[in-house]
Amino acid sequence: MKLYGLIGYPLGHSFSQRYFTEKFQREGITDARYELFPLPDIAGFPALVAGHPDLRGLNVTIPHKVAVMPYLQRFDETAAAIGAVNVIRFEASGAAGFNSDAIGFERSLRPWLDQRKHSTRALILGAGGASRAVAYVLKKWGVPVQFVSRRPRAPDQMAWPDLNRVDFAQIQWIFNTTPLGTYPDTGACPDLPFEKLGPQHLVYDLVYNPAETLLLQRAKTRGCAIKNGLEMLQLQAEAAWEIWQDFS
Repeated sequence: MKLYGLIGYPLGHSFSQRYFTEKFQREGITDARYELFPLPDIAGFPALVAGHPDLRGLNVTIPHKVAVMPYLQRFDETAAAIGAVNVIRFEASGAAGFNSDAIGFERSLRPWLDQRKHSTRALILGAGGASRAVAYVLKKWGVPVQFVSRRPRAPDQMAWPDLNRVDFAQIQWIFNTTPLGTYPDTGACPDLPFEKLGPQHLVYDLVYNPAETLLLQRAKTRGCAIKNGLEMLQLQAEAAWEIWQDFS
C-alpha cells in the first residue's frame, strides 16, 4: 500500500485528506491511502519518515514549507527558486522537494495573466511560504510585487501600518497569503484601507474556508473582482499527484 500524507501544524481542517481520499475512491485507486501527520516541530521530520517506510509522498503546509528544506536531499528548479516546498517525493536517493503551489496558482490566475496590462502591479499580503510561490509566478509574468509583512526584512517588504501611504490607484491586484479569516476565526480580516479599493482591483484570497472571507466580502462591496483559494488548492493537489506519479 502506497502511503501519502500531509505534514504541518495544526491540521484540524484538512482539505488534502478529504480531496485525495475522494480521488482514490472516484478513480478506483486501491493501492494508496492518505493520512494526516501533525508535526508541531519540524525536527520530528526524520523520525516520521523513518517510522513510515511505505511513504511515497507528502504535502507540506504551515508552518513547515521553508523549515523542511534542510531535511531534503534535492529540489526541483521551481522549489529552489521560490525557497519553499509544499510537495515531497521520496526517491531512491532520498527526499526531493517541489512546489505545486506555484503551479496551482498560475493555472488558477491564467485568465487574469493573459489579460494583464503592462502597468499591472501586485500587493502580496504576507511573507511566508505561500507568498513566495505567488511572487514567483507574478515575477515570471513580469508583474512587479510588493510584500506586506509583520516584520519587514527586505526592500520589497513594507509594514502593515505603511499601507495607508500606498497609492492604490497604482495597484491592480491584491493577494492575501496570510491565514487571516480562515475558519473558525472568520471575523479576522487583513487591515486594508478598503475605501481606496474599487472595480479596478482584483482581490484574491488564498483562504478557501469559508468560501467568501470577510476580506472578500468587504472587497466585493467596493466593486472589486474577487476570487478565493479553492481552485488553486485543487489544482496544486492535482499537480502534487502528477509529481508523485512521475516517479512512482
